[in-house]
Amino acid sequence: MIGLISGTSDGREILSMLNKYTDNILISTATEYGGELLKKYNYKILNTKPLLPRDMEKLFKQNNIKILIDSSHPYAIEVSKNAMNICKKLGIEYVRYERESVVNRFLNEEKIIEVDTYEELYKYLVNIDGTVINTTGSRNLGKILNLNLNNRIVHRVLPSMKVIEECYLLGIQLDDLIAIKGPISYELNKAFIKEFNANAILIKDSGVEGGTEEKIKAALDENIFVFVVGREKLYYNKVFYNKEKLIDYVKNRILKEF
Repeated sequence: MIGLISGTSDGREILSMLNKYTDNILISTATEYGGELLKKYNYKILNTKPLLPRDMEKLFKQNNIKILIDSSHPYAIEVSKNAMNICKKLGIEYVRYERESVVNRFLNEEKIIEVDTYEELYKYLVNIDGTVINTTGSRNLGKILNLNLNNRIVHRVLPSMKVIEECYLLGIQLDDLIAIKGPISYELNKAFIKEFNANAILIKDSGVEGGTEEKIKAALDENIFVFVVGREKLYYNKVFYNKEKLIDYVKNRILKEF
């Protein structure tokens, strides 16, 4: 059986392409919402809960996974680390689909600054006068709030009840929330920057598919700072940046066995 970790729209596209050849696939997402998005596709097994390493190992072993395609989000580092370790232990071939960086094309711009950690943001943001838009995701809200900045921080998050409740419990005011499903357009990014009179935006390098380019271009055209929380670098023995090449590889190596 083929295993597929799906953490973004890439996973759905890869599943759709695999379905031309087989439905002998185990899908793992971290949320029920992620599972809802897969209803129209074909597969044998669907997991919609975050997995501890021991649970991931049990799932892969029970279902005799031969090859695992990891298309988790570029920032879901622990998921990829766990998957690689488990595949090595069980003798499963691990294949990574990785979104290419967008930020690398813009690092020569004076107002684009890349940092390695959220803590490192403090020394830059403390000197920003005015509003900061945070688009790094609801899982990182605590890291931003723990910086204890005096700036107004407007957080862009998914419009789900769970996320909004998390924001409420963290003490974030509704006036400081943008609840919208991304990616969003260049024009809408510009509109948010203007509406909140922002002087900086916090982003992750989530690739073209994640709307990173639209955020950067909007910020540059509005002449505000862009602070990028960089990706942790992992070494992948087999990595693809092109979905068609990934599917060709899997098809030639594995699908003929099913």
